Amino acid sequence: MWLLAIGVTEMPLIFASIATLLTLTGFWAHKYQLPGTILGLVTIVIFLSPIARAYWVAKDIKADIVSAFNSKSNNDIPFSFSKLFEKAKNSSYQTIQYVQYKDTSLKLDFYPSKTNGKKPCVIVVHGGSWAGGDSQQLPELNTYLAAKGYNVAAINYRMAPKYQTPAPVEDIQAAIAYLDKHADELNIDTNEYVLLGRSAGAQIALLAAYTLHEPKLKGVIDFYGPADMVWGYSIKSNPLIMDSRKVMEDYIGGSYLKVPQKYVACSPIEFVSNKSVPTLIIHGENDVLVSREHSRRLNLKLQQNGIKHYWLKLPWATHGFDYNLNGPGGQLSTYAVETFLHIITQK
Repeated sequence: MWLLAIGVTEMPLIFASIATLLTLTGFWAHKYQLPGTILGLVTIVIFLSPIARAYWVAKDIKADIVSAFNSKSNNDIPFSFSKLFEKAKNSSYQTIQYVQYKDTSLKLDFYPSKTNGKKPCVIVVHGGSWAGGDSQQLPELNTYLAAKGYNVAAINYRMAPKYQTPAPVEDIQAAIAYLDKHADELNIDTNEYVLLGRSAGAQIALLAAYTLHEPKLKGVIDFYGPADMVWGYSIKSNPLIMDSRKVMEDYIGGSYLKVPQKYVACSPIEFVSNKSVPTLIIHGENDVLVSREHSRRLNLKLQQNGIKHYWLKLPWATHGFDYNLNGPGGQLSTYAVETFLHIITQK
């Protein structure tokens, strides 16, 4: 049902068209024609509602980002109806081994900037409950950013239950070291890195951004990530959706009762300070896997510490809504990401 929810909200024209065809069949059926037609029309309106709500969010997003970062936004349009009909592109990439440990090695997928010269590099950290997924997850945004003039390095990292926190943060550090070393051949501006993570990957990206104290790191982008691991463990999810406590225990190394200090140590929210990097938060308010409360708490902590940040709230969206880059949520989040990168880097 979760995957279906992504389809319904981010590919609304398909479902609205199906509902329209089914409603039109009522003209040839006399029994229950009126209630069936009313039900069909209501269904069509519901399916199309993410488009209307996307326009509503889009009318304020440009001004809100400008205000949040006290800067100019780009001239792109946040949301376009015609773009709903476009198919997102995938470009070629280079797979590179970036670190060799005693018991394993890790690779990244490198999408070079399509413009000349040394450019900033966005390091993408995939989701998958810290135990699944890989660097080829949702590659369309990587292609898009490369076309806009950014290098993108989508990394693989050591995963649970074999490896536990803070191993993935160490992997990000190793990736930066590799990219620094090969900056000339990859055309990377080593003074401008940005982390981008989705779901579990967002927790890793946030933790790395707030704990590594890396001066060349200019910002972090959080797609629906768990920011408060202590609070997250205390609120048990519906077991029909996911055994959230088991997932966290595999990643952290035990229950909160056994290793409370490790839950604190891997909670990004605990490390926000007045020296933290600018942050972009993106979260759907109908997220059933990672509660929007994580983003609310992170937003508040950033406010309290005076960190420049922006929280894009998508009222209709669920977890993984950016699966369709040209859907209502995908368009708005892509606009926010591009604008954020434009503001915090000197591309």
